[in-house]
Amino acid sequence: MGPVGKEETRDGVELTNLDQPLFDGAEATKRELVDYLDAVGDRLVPALTGRALSVIRVRPGQPPFMQKNLPKYAPAWIRSVTHWAESSHREVTYAVCDDRKTLLWFANQRAVEYHPSLFQGDRPTHLILDLDPPAEDGAFGLAVQAALLVREALRNDGLEGAVKTSGAKGVHVFVPVAPGTGVEDLAAATRAVAARAERLDPALATTAFIREDRGGKVFLDSTRAGGATVVAAYSPRVRPGVPVSFPVQWADLDRVTPADFTIRTAPGLLAGADPWAEGMPEPQALPEDLIAEGHTIPIARVQAMHEGKRRAARARKGG
Repeated sequence: MGPVGKEETRDGVELTNLDQPLFDGAEATKRELVDYLDAVGDRLVPALTGRALSVIRVRPGQPPFMQKNLPKYAPAWIRSVTHWAESSHREVTYAVCDDRKTLLWFANQRAVEYHPSLFQGDRPTHLILDLDPPAEDGAFGLAVQAALLVREALRNDGLEGAVKTSGAKGVHVFVPVAPGTGVEDLAAATRAVAARAERLDPALATTAFIREDRGGKVFLDSTRAGGATVVAAYSPRVRPGVPVSFPVQWADLDRVTPADFTIRTAPGLLAGADPWAEGMPEPQALPEDLIAEGHTIPIARVQAMHEGKRRAARARKGG
């Protein structure tokens, strides 16, 4: 831990206002964020290296905001990449966090959450399912059950994944894919895994993108492909108590809660290990039948957009 003063320098990065509260409900200071990120940096940075980075920052008295563009005042030594952002129809210059110094700079900017691209360079690296339970007490237990469905669906196709808490109320499943996997085929396979998991227990899990259609079930979000991001393992979240997204062994998944892992508890639980890297399977080739089925499944966002237009039209007609 650093000295008691409000400013210090680490790795050439000036750190300021360290004793300020981090955000309302955090019950933590900016110093605690910096110390946490510094403590886990040798595990977090590898998850960010070579990837366009978006962060969620908090400023005193302001709501959190996502920052994609690297600010013009950023030091020249921070690496960056420029990509076309389809959502905003413009080019965005993203930071790339490849080292401790860059991570510390972002920590001093009060960047709490770290959301890397799913591409390392121009290569997609993982098939990812984001399991989003309904907003109710005990919902994490439902997300755990859904994660086990996903694992069963993966294993039925000879695939293995790693699992982590999202740091919120859900669960993320990551399956590393072999180099050369095409983006469209990866997106298709992700849809197929979700559909197969849903078929295993349709009373528990759903692929319905429109929230009102989920009926209190866990949403198997297969849209985390292409230009999407997913919060990195070990990243804090802007939530009360500052929980972190934390790797969990499959056998332990039903024994934990998201609140077990915070910026205060996580370093001690790691005890020098890197369970995310250690538990990640080797890259795997996606089975052809999985890809083929996925190409028959409509893209959820597009399907939801068309359905929304149909429902709006029916509402206007009064039917």
